[in-house]
Amino acid sequence: MAKRVYEAWKGNNIFFICGRLIFGPDAKSLLVTLFLIIAPVAVFCVFVARHLRHEFSSYNAGYAILVAPIVFTIHVLVLLLLTSSRDPGIVPRNLHPPEEEFRYDTSASVEVGGRQTPSLQFPRTKEVMVNGLPVRVKYCDTCMLYRPPRCSHCSICNNCVERFDHHCPWVGQCIGLRNYRYFFCFVSSAALLCIYVFAISAFYIKVLMNDHQGTVWRAMKESPASVVLMAYSFISLWFVGGLTGFHLYLISTNQTTYENFRYRSDNRINVYDRGCINNFLEVFCTKMNPSKNDFRAFVTDEQPQRPPMHTPRDTDPEDNNNTGDNRRMKVEDDMDIGGDLLKISQRHNIEDIEADICSRGSDGLNHNLSEAVDSVLGSDRRAPVVQSDSWEIGNEGKYANPKET
Repeated sequence: MAKRVYEAWKGNNIFFICGRLIFGPDAKSLLVTLFLIIAPVAVFCVFVARHLRHEFSSYNAGYAILVAPIVFTIHVLVLLLLTSSRDPGIVPRNLHPPEEEFRYDTSASVEVGGRQTPSLQFPRTKEVMVNGLPVRVKYCDTCMLYRPPRCSHCSICNNCVERFDHHCPWVGQCIGLRNYRYFFCFVSSAALLCIYVFAISAFYIKVLMNDHQGTVWRAMKESPASVVLMAYSFISLWFVGGLTGFHLYLISTNQTTYENFRYRSDNRINVYDRGCINNFLEVFCTKMNPSKNDFRAFVTDEQPQRPPMHTPRDTDPEDNNNTGDNRRMKVEDDMDIGGDLLKISQRHNIEDIEADICSRGSDGLNHNLSEAVDSVLGSDRRAPVVQSDSWEIGNEGKYANPKET
């Protein structure tokens, strides 16, 4: 049975619901994040918001204090799911390197069969034009492709991700082109939720002080949950609030976290900066591109192609078509030349024998001739017939009488 793409996926991702949800390899950390969000809100609703329902008697406005954090928490969890369970912008891998980029390096040759064979090389970088300025892109050996601008290979997920920002362990997913806006909304919404919990918990302390006409310490003893929630919200706000402010700066300058940390000291010109307003519109108002991967599709049986063979010089198409015929003709010519040389060599040897026979006379002709021929032909008695002026040597090693003149 043919496999689907998510079943034969070469990255380190984890899939759920038959490839409909994709997570990073550290998806278990998502459970910790869920606990850090849901647990404080549950404590807040039970020990703080529930006691404030009747503080605003008109139109039962006190119930809004209880309902608001529940609705807002659901909103945060949905954003978290959209961030962590969708394709962040993974670039599909190639089955073979790009053929148009092959080149051969004769300086780094490899000896194969006693001959020096040039090694196959790839340009590690190449330049593309972005907004009229050259941008250098790198070749990825793992994915066998040249990464698009602003694309980087995540070592944790083992994928090339478009507009790679960073890999967030709290959401268990890479942050890239297709989930960055959800990530920012998640972080900023979590910061607002922390502010809300902190403010309402402090308000409840104030209510307890007024009801019991006591001091702050006495009110804190009456509601220790409020104190814990205020401390937790304050610490969390430093994290998610600082992260929100940092990404506001990145969006306004059209940078990614990866670019900001890597190229901070290079003083490069930011070719992607289009102005503060346009940068925000690009992140939040542009249409989301569909995923380049169909994880539920069936895997095709396409075989990887071999790299093109190196030729020392350019040849015409007609020459390439006639290569087989030329090789066959060359072999036949070599065989003919070899046969002619053998005949010529044997003919010269027979002429030497005849000259020796004439000098010795006719006595013992057959015996001397047999010895001479054996010395020339050796043990091979099935030599071809060779005509001389006075003798004929048969193919069975028998000798005919001399012809009469």
